[in-house]
Amino acid sequence: MDSQDITPRQPQDENIITNKELNIWEALIPVFALVAMLFYNVFFVYGDDALSGSNQFILLLGAAVAAIVGFFNKVSYKQMLDEVAENIKSTSGAILILLMVGALAGTWLISGIIPSMIYYGLQILNPTIFLAACVIICAIISIATGSSWTTSATVGIALIGIAKTLDVSVGMTAGAVLSGAYFGDKMSPLSDTTNLAPAMAGGELFSHIRYMALTTVPTIVITLIIFIIIGFTINTTGTPDISDKLASIDAAFTISPWLFVVPAIVIFMIVKKTPPLVALLVGTLLGGIAAIIAQPNIVMAIAEAEALTFKSAYKGVMNAITVDSAVQTTDTELNDLFSSGGMKGMLGTIWLIICAMVFGGVMDAIGALSKISASLLSFASSVFGLFASTVASCLALNFTASDQYLALVVPGKMFKKAYENKGLAPENLSRTLEDSGTVTSVLIPWNTCGAYQSGVLGVPVVDYLAFAIFNWLSPFMTLLFAAFRIKIKQITSK
Repeated sequence: MDSQDITPRQPQDENIITNKELNIWEALIPVFALVAMLFYNVFFVYGDDALSGSNQFILLLGAAVAAIVGFFNKVSYKQMLDEVAENIKSTSGAILILLMVGALAGTWLISGIIPSMIYYGLQILNPTIFLAACVIICAIISIATGSSWTTSATVGIALIGIAKTLDVSVGMTAGAVLSGAYFGDKMSPLSDTTNLAPAMAGGELFSHIRYMALTTVPTIVITLIIFIIIGFTINTTGTPDISDKLASIDAAFTISPWLFVVPAIVIFMIVKKTPPLVALLVGTLLGGIAAIIAQPNIVMAIAEAEALTFKSAYKGVMNAITVDSAVQTTDTELNDLFSSGGMKGMLGTIWLIICAMVFGGVMDAIGALSKISASLLSFASSVFGLFASTVASCLALNFTASDQYLALVVPGKMFKKAYENKGLAPENLSRTLEDSGTVTSVLIPWNTCGAYQSGVLGVPVVDYLAFAIFNWLSPFMTLLFAAFRIKIKQITSK
């Protein structure tokens, strides 16, 4: 994932705050309180609407509980506020990228780029092979770009659109997209988390990738097999009338393969290590230019103008970038598909990230995060216990700190010495960090990754949770290797 490439604070420079006054039960009070409040809020009151605002306030209430625990353990209000400020600052890159993704989705809609992807995709893909194809396509692009976020924001959005027209579950599709995207993210040397994990463990990048392949490749193979089986068993309520849908798309948009030049340029820029924010900005502007050239009638309609002038073109593109825009077709099902919220549509996700960072910041400031990790480390009397404690620590950090980077940095620093003491090579730690920290962040709605992917794909985390097979299977695979001592690399004796 490369969401925070422009972050002012580097994840590996993160300080781990300890508090000798705090015991483990006090550290867990905010966690138990948060889980209880979220459970009631989601399952008894709001359901799928919980992310529209109520969950955000629950995170603030969880932060308040953590602050009360902190006050009783000699942590000042200023200390907590400073750490919250640093946490929020660390998400500045993610927030800017979210806004730019909303802008890009708007111009790629009105320019016909996304409709063209759907148009041609409908003719190539069918429900039987669709889910497995989603995994493979997203894996290839994510390896090339090193970014699960960019993959979901480009081809991921188009694949969700194709799924809707094929009458394939968007929850299944989002799970397949994320499975492929996070496989590529883990295995790409361009990914920042793939670089961060060995840096925390004291290992070397390409040795880490080779060692990680031992657990990652079997996991993605199992994932593909499951999606192939699902593809043969899903009931899409009959064969959809693709011809009518193709005709509706063709009537509403000027469809052309030339429009794919824009996404090709964006992917090329990211492969060449252009910062994602710059690449997305270029993609947004090129999408706007393409809209004026290829879809002048749509631009005029969005601008509510009768002629294409500089003013109406500017207004039409700017509306697509910033606020809600929609293109009507003769197919009512497609009308919901061809709509975008622009930058405005991303504000709910940004709100969630900020509230999650408040909770994580207070938890870090009072020393709760380090206390939880240290307590898990105390159970690591055996090699398997050490691996299991690392996995549990990464999951706990993803859940409580709401940040993927902290889920790598804190356990990495806390467990490094323990692996050395047991004669284990650093690749063991770096692989476990990735298998349990990197990939599971997307499974938690209030984690920055879960909030981002849910917002970009338009699919709630609870809907794709069970189908993000690669993501939840990875921690089990690394524990399986540890339990049977498969390829557990020892430190080379001097």
